[in-house]
Amino acid sequence: MTQRTVLRITGDDRNGFLQGLVTNDTDRLSEGLVYTALLTPQGKLIVDFFLQAQGDGILLDVAAEEAAALARRLSMYKLRSAVEIAETDLVVSRGVGPAPEGALPDPRHPAMGWRLIGETDLSETLDWDALRVEHLIPETGIELTSDSFPLEVGFDRLSGVDFRKGCYVGQEVTARMKHKTELRKGLVQVGIEGTAPVGNPITAGEKPAGTLYTQSGDKALAYLRFDRAKGPMQAGEATVTWTP
Repeated sequence: MTQRTVLRITGDDRNGFLQGLVTNDTDRLSEGLVYTALLTPQGKLIVDFFLQAQGDGILLDVAAEEAAALARRLSMYKLRSAVEIAETDLVVSRGVGPAPEGALPDPRHPAMGWRLIGETDLSETLDWDALRVEHLIPETGIELTSDSFPLEVGFDRLSGVDFRKGCYVGQEVTARMKHKTELRKGLVQVGIEGTAPVGNPITAGEKPAGTLYTQSGDKALAYLRFDRAKGPMQAGEATVTWTP
C-alpha cells in the first residue's frame, strides 16, 4: 500500500486557491472527500490526491514520495493569496470493513471503502492491488505517471474531474478530450496468462500496443492503444487479452 503524507492548507483564500488549480470542484468539500489532481498546462497529470475539509483548513492526502514536490509547486502558484501550506504528522488509514468514527467514503469507488486522517494508523490488512485491478483503480507512480491524461486513466469514472466548474490548470485540454475527441488509448482491465514486470511493453503482432501494469491472478491493468489491442497480445512471456 502506498505510503501517504498529509499537507494542511490554511488561510482565507484556501478554497479559491485550490479551485483555480485542481480538476475537481472544491465546493464539494462540504459533502466529504474530494478526489482530484493537479495537471500541467498541457493537460497531463502531475499528481493525484484527496482533499478533506477540517476546521479552518483543508487536508491534502497525497503519496508520500510526491508530497515535497507538490508543496513546492503549490507554493509557486500561491503568489499573493492568503494561503499557507505545511506538512503534518497526520496518518492516513484505509479499510473496507465497518468505518471508524471520522472516516469518510473513498469517492473513487464504493469497493475502495473508507479513508481516515488521524493520529494513528487504523488501516486494515488487505490485498489492495487485487481490489484496484478488480475495479480499475489506478495508483500514483504505477498506472498514474507524468504521461497520463486524466480521462485516459478514468478520472471521470473515478469522480476525479468536474466539467462544470470554472477554469483550472489543464482545463482546456481536458474539456476538449471529453467533448470533441474519441479516446484512442486508455487504462483497461485485461486478462493475463503468466506474469511480466510492471511497465513491460505489450505488443500485438510485433507492433507496440501498450504497457502492462499491476497484476492480480488472471487479471491486470494495462494502458492500451485500442486500435491495436486485438486478439492475443504479448507482454514478455505473458499473454494478454482484452475484450472491449
